[in-house]
Amino acid sequence: MSYVNNVRMFVRVYELGSISAAGRDQRVSAAVASARLAELEKHLGVRLFNRTTRSLQPTEHGSVFYKGAVKILETIEEAEAAVADISRRPRGSIHVAAPLGIGKRLIAPLVPAFKDLYPGIDVRLRLSDRKLDMMAEGLDVAFVLGALEDSALRVRVVADCRRVLCAAPAYLESHGTPAAPADLVTQRHNCLLLRFPGAREFHWTLTTPAGAQRIDVAGNLESDDGDVLTGWALGGRGIVLKPVFEIAEHLISGALVPVLPEAPPLDIQLACLFPHRRLQDPKSRLFIDFIVTACRRELAATLVRLPPSLAAPLGSAAPDTALSGIS
Repeated sequence: MSYVNNVRMFVRVYELGSISAAGRDQRVSAAVASARLAELEKHLGVRLFNRTTRSLQPTEHGSVFYKGAVKILETIEEAEAAVADISRRPRGSIHVAAPLGIGKRLIAPLVPAFKDLYPGIDVRLRLSDRKLDMMAEGLDVAFVLGALEDSALRVRVVADCRRVLCAAPAYLESHGTPAAPADLVTQRHNCLLLRFPGAREFHWTLTTPAGAQRIDVAGNLESDDGDVLTGWALGGRGIVLKPVFEIAEHLISGALVPVLPEAPPLDIQLACLFPHRRLQDPKSRLFIDFIVTACRRELAATLVRLPPSLAAPLGSAAPDTALSGIS
């Protein structure tokens, strides 16, 4: 397996553009990563990268070898998957990514139970709200909340998640309670805003008897971490838009109360993405099936515990499909 490990290291160095980053990805030191790369170059008799103190660029040989190396690793993975499927004892690692809120509240709590069922599968879970490149970062599965971009990836919808506008009672006592969506603007309510890199403006789309209504909201506090917004809302700093599952405990306790319940935000879609070829890998297939089923069960149970005004049925889930055209 030493040659395969060397090839795998080369591929990650090529994709990440850094020996130290590739080492972290493969859970070895930068020194070990560099040694594996040097061993592979010695075996091939060519330089795969041009190295300077500030950059690492693939040579012509490196670019050619990368294409073949990816095919080698895919073939090995497919062969291992076929053997695991026949033996019904799947083994290996699965790399999973999820946004912070989803990961902490839905995905991470389910991983130990999955591990108990399939002890041969190691789960590598990364939680981050930044945009991820699945192929470049070697991910098998990524969970997303919200609109999906067109892609060659496959998508499996988990559920349509109910969302709510809410605030602490102290905020509403001091600033008033909006009676209509337009009041968010005319009464200059402080809206706590989730901003990601590249975001240009903020708006909330609310459901009204006249149809969906877009409200261009504003506020003096914003963050790219949803938990930070929840903390600010609990502290009486403003009105926040959140998926119900993220703040259910605060709604039940009364620490946060619904705002404009007759004009709720549009539901938001929770889905998992995976490269098409990963569907043939029993590790990925088993993990996705387990997490999707458990998430739907947990989301439904959360709604049951809520006040009737927030406990509308979950949207129906769609089957696996190509991502292109889905929004």
